[in-house]
Amino acid sequence: MAEEEVPASVEKVVRIQRVFINLLDTYSSGNIGKFLSNCVVGASLEEITDEEEEEDENKSASPEAASAKLKEGTFQIVGTLAKSESTRLEFAVETYSALSREELLMRLMECDVVIYNITECPQQVEEATWAVSALNEEISHLEKRKVFILISTVMTWARSKPLDPDDSEIPFTEEDYRRRKHHPNFLDHINAEKMVLKFGKNVRKFETYIVAAGLQYGMEGGLLHTFFKTAWLGEVPALSVFGDGSNIIPAIHVLDLAGVIQNVIDHVPKVHYLVAVDESVQTLEDVVKQECLDHLLVNLRMEALFVKENFNIRWVAQTGFVENINNILKEYKQSRGLLPIKICIFGPPAVGKSSIAVELCKYYKLHHIKLKDVISEAIAKLEAIVAPQEGGEEEGEEEEEEENVEDAQELLDGIKESMEQNAGRLEDQYIIRFVKEKLKSMPCRNQGYILDGFPKTYDQAKDLFNQEDEEEEEEIRGKMFPFDKLIIPEFVCALDAPDEFLKERVMNLPESLVAGTHYTQDRFLRALSNYRDISTDDETLLNYFDELEIHPIHIDVGKLEDAQNRLAIKQLIKEIGEPRNYGLTDEEKAEEERRAAERRLAREAAEEAEREHNEAVEMAEKIARWEEWNKQLEEVKREERELLEAQSIPLRNYLMTYVMPTLMQGVNECCKVRPEDPVDFLAEYLFKHNPETQ
Repeated sequence: MAEEEVPASVEKVVRIQRVFINLLDTYSSGNIGKFLSNCVVGASLEEITDEEEEEDENKSASPEAASAKLKEGTFQIVGTLAKSESTRLEFAVETYSALSREELLMRLMECDVVIYNITECPQQVEEATWAVSALNEEISHLEKRKVFILISTVMTWARSKPLDPDDSEIPFTEEDYRRRKHHPNFLDHINAEKMVLKFGKNVRKFETYIVAAGLQYGMEGGLLHTFFKTAWLGEVPALSVFGDGSNIIPAIHVLDLAGVIQNVIDHVPKVHYLVAVDESVQTLEDVVKQECLDHLLVNLRMEALFVKENFNIRWVAQTGFVENINNILKEYKQSRGLLPIKICIFGPPAVGKSSIAVELCKYYKLHHIKLKDVISEAIAKLEAIVAPQEGGEEEGEEEEEEENVEDAQELLDGIKESMEQNAGRLEDQYIIRFVKEKLKSMPCRNQGYILDGFPKTYDQAKDLFNQEDEEEEEEIRGKMFPFDKLIIPEFVCALDAPDEFLKERVMNLPESLVAGTHYTQDRFLRALSNYRDISTDDETLLNYFDELEIHPIHIDVGKLEDAQNRLAIKQLIKEIGEPRNYGLTDEEKAEEERRAAERRLAREAAEEAEREHNEAVEMAEKIARWEEWNKQLEEVKREERELLEAQSIPLRNYLMTYVMPTLMQGVNECCKVRPEDPVDFLAEYLFKHNPETQ
């Protein structure tokens, strides 16, 4: 026994395989890469027990599977990227971008398995054919067997004639691949398939396979993303169906396709052309989408016979898209983070509930649930049902329609009677019914809602959010009564402010805005008094949410001193977190960019105006300083002149008294005589006629 265990352990150590996959940052290749990075090499060779299959399905459906760390013995994933700026892929050991053909061939030679996926990017067909040709030329340098898998599409079968003209329900299988006829737009794909099959013939070291995959769905959407997005947004009443919708579309969950790839790698089957589709026979009317018309107009009945009989696959959606739609939708929402945000806002009148709700609805793209609108909408629907319908209908539909009309008429009569008895106000039972129907509508379930100012009391909240089908298991949980998780708010905002603050706010409102609303003096004071009375009851709305451990966010609007409630909105956004939707549409992005550009231009204009103002002030100060300096300089010069003049008076007097008379006489005499040396003459004259010597 010991001798048998040694080679088994050696085999376990040796079986580490490096797998290359092109465009790892795209939908199909990315999900296949994630799946394989969590698969142990050779695992599909073992039979799957029911317990293992259930456990594995739970793991593959969980978001953590994508970010799980590499386990020992799993496939080592490497590959190229469609976008060089893509974020690092945690499931991949290495990723490459902008490689030359020589560098790419070196990377391919390092791998045990090379997978080229040409279902999403037609431009990859040329690279795939080059890769298989280049690897085929290197066969003599291969030290061990290399597997090349081309993931193609059933569109290479799109124009295939039925196997039996009299029986169109006979499905195509792998054995019929030689009879396949391609769609005109997929000529390059079928040529690539033929080349890959040719290079794999009679070569032991180089095994090549074709996996013709059906329409891929699951995880974050794939080709069905537009369909899911349109349905989630709820902007159109129904999705378009092209043609009569009766054509059959082969399809497969992307993780089931990954399971097929895993089995091909582990089993290395003798059959080299495989069909990867689920067991469903679904028509275009069952699966609707608004792009990739070629895939949607194909009419093929196919069966993955070899895959079912020879591979051990932990199927995620073996019975197809329609049968597993709930799980697929859940998976799609989790993958894209499309979770509803449900908010309830309440507080005294004039505290700013509606203005805050409007801004939050814009930011989070939620539905604003206002009591008046909900009641008007519900009554309008009932009246539309009661109104006589034109056009002939089948007998069964007519009976059902009559029942609906009777129910609607009975409800309308009850509403009318209730409003007559209560001075135009509707009883709580009708209000709660209408609000609950609104909260359970698909738009509110998909995107979420903001419930504005309702419910007001403990009993209203209990009736609105209670679980209609109460189960004993839920009642056991202490004092916590059963509630409907589908519509219960995730965030509760309790706004408040002092009465004086609220009164002053209403008094400052324009008369045109107040007229005909509940902000008139009598109605406002009465509403404020009622709210304060309700808030002092033994069981309040705050108590209800506290009992459910949904602790309200308390905001005192009076302390913020912000008429536009910007600070309150900012605080709520911080508490609630980031939006959970598709993000901005192209139009919204363009609008946001336009606003950003306007803000930037306004900021630059303000900065330019401030700079010019500062320059003007600085220049004025400079001119003022220059004038002051010149003024001071003139004053200094004047003082110097006066000082010099004052200092020169004694000297001038001395010269005029003792020097100038004699000097003038000498000069006059010099002019008369005109000597040859006038200077010497003048000196002699001054010496002779010096008054002191005389």
